[in-house]
Amino acid sequence: MSITAERKAALINEYAQKGGDTGSPEVQVAILSERITNLTDHLKIHKKDFHSRRGLLMMVGQRRRLLDYVKGKDQTRYEDLIKRLGLRR
Repeated sequence: MSITAERKAALINEYAQKGGDTGSPEVQVAILSERITNLTDHLKIHKKDFHSRRGLLMMVGQRRRLLDYVKGKDQTRYEDLIKRLGLRR
């Protein structure tokens, strides 16, 4: 259900703006997207797991807020990020 340390490190390397960058919005959105995907797969199997569903909705809201922040700072950065992640909107 959660992501492995190796996968998280790979996401950080892929979306980092510069070396040692672990907290940029792009990295945070990429990690949240991976967690959302894993939790969505979990909820397809366990349809009545409402506690995890609430966590999923909170993560989606957090990702939305981060994406809105990036969009407010730099439109091209936002468009590049959603294209790389394969997100709509």
